[in-house]
Amino acid sequence: MGNEVTNFNDIIKNSFLNQSMFGSLSAIDILLGLLTAFMAGAFIYGVYRYTYKGVLYSPSFNMTLLVMTMITALVIMTISTNVILSLGMVGALSIVRFRTAIKDPLDVVFMFWAIAAGISSGAGLYFLTLIGAIIIGAVIVILSRKKHTDTMYLLVIHFTEEANDEVKRELQKLDYTLKSKIVRKQLTELTAEIRLKIDNTAFMNRLGDLEGVQDVSLVQYNGDYAV
Repeated sequence: MGNEVTNFNDIIKNSFLNQSMFGSLSAIDILLGLLTAFMAGAFIYGVYRYTYKGVLYSPSFNMTLLVMTMITALVIMTISTNVILSLGMVGALSIVRFRTAIKDPLDVVFMFWAIAAGISSGAGLYFLTLIGAIIIGAVIVILSRKKHTDTMYLLVIHFTEEANDEVKRELQKLDYTLKSKIVRKQLTELTAEIRLKIDNTAFMNRLGDLEGVQDVSLVQYNGDYAV
């Protein structure tokens, strides 16, 4: 009786391993999947470069988006052909920790877009991958071209005590919010958040010409960090 149970278990195990755990992909499927991932990744690369609005553009991050799309497609094709390997790969990926700092929240959108495009192309949904990339890219381009009526800046002024009243008088002409005011001996450092229309910086010349003002700096600001 024990031998019969053992033989039955072996038959079930071998049948499951032979039929369910291993599949195959033709060379054409592999090439189509990787080619579609490359096309989608190249499109993401172009959209990111065209719509980037920051000061310091990172070519390495943009290249990572393209390569990430292809790697994700390769991973999906791998786990779709081998259940055992897919479980091992999930376990291996679960211990990976990515600590790269994301400075712009929109970069996260591009990373998820690259991963989603890789998943769909690796799953053989080539048409969905390309059409989805075109639609998402069009939305991002349209939103990035939207004109803003004003921009947020940080205004930093270093001045002496004798210029205090004149600086206040000039700041009252602006839409500003005081962020900090530091007094060191006879020198004051004032930081204010202001909103300005594009190229409307004539007030900086007036502030710089005041007696007692040492320097005036204007830094673009998005509410979270200076750029």
